[in-house]
Amino acid sequence: MHRLGGVGLAAFDRQKLHERSFAELSTEISQAQVDLLHAQMAQFRSALAHYATTSRDSIRTDPQFRHAFQRMCSSIGVDPLAGPRKGGWWAEILNLGDWQYELGVQIVDVCVSTRERNGGLIEMSELVRLVSKLRGLEGGVITEDDVLRSIRTLKPLGAGYEVIEVGGGKKMVRSVPKELDADQAIVLDIAQEGGGRVSEELLVQRRGWTPERARAALENMLLRDGLCWLDEQDEVDGVAYWVPSAMHWDE
Repeated sequence: MHRLGGVGLAAFDRQKLHERSFAELSTEISQAQVDLLHAQMAQFRSALAHYATTSRDSIRTDPQFRHAFQRMCSSIGVDPLAGPRKGGWWAEILNLGDWQYELGVQIVDVCVSTRERNGGLIEMSELVRLVSKLRGLEGGVITEDDVLRSIRTLKPLGAGYEVIEVGGGKKMVRSVPKELDADQAIVLDIAQEGGGRVSEELLVQRRGWTPERARAALENMLLRDGLCWLDEQDEVDGVAYWVPSAMHWDE
């Protein structure tokens, strides 16, 4: 009995030794895999950084090239336009973090300077036009996608900057912390079709609203939100409303 017990203990010890050996081997293999992954990431980072550096001017000045580069980076989970705190070496290599924030400041400048006339709501194409004019030729071409990205960087400011869709694929930028209700979005859509003009009669005819609903929506936009102007000498309907954010300005 004593002999059998000794054999049993020895077998137990051998099993423990094997388990420990397998655990050590597994750890070595895992560490080797991690080291290999780090080496591959370092190589990939070096190659991508070299490409970004040699193509920096094209990325900054050519919107099509910039968007293609952004799509490539997004597909691998990299944000080339992140700010210094989030982007680290991207911001250092490309200087695009500063470029993005500079564009954000220009967007704020245009939104604030036009707020008195449009109530803090501006059509996307108009915003792109005014920001491009502010930047001048040396600022390079910017697109709607550039503006969308910059507005996302403004969100933490809590100033209410937001892109909204008003129908027909059209976008507007809101720069004041107030929500548009569904009726106001419809009014904006109608106003854009009419170059900024809208009336109770138009809303009744095109949307089947009651006169009371149309009047309430327009008066809220006029008195409560300051998003439109009242025209009491309209040649067609007698009284009409003009939405500045849906109008085109020569400047």
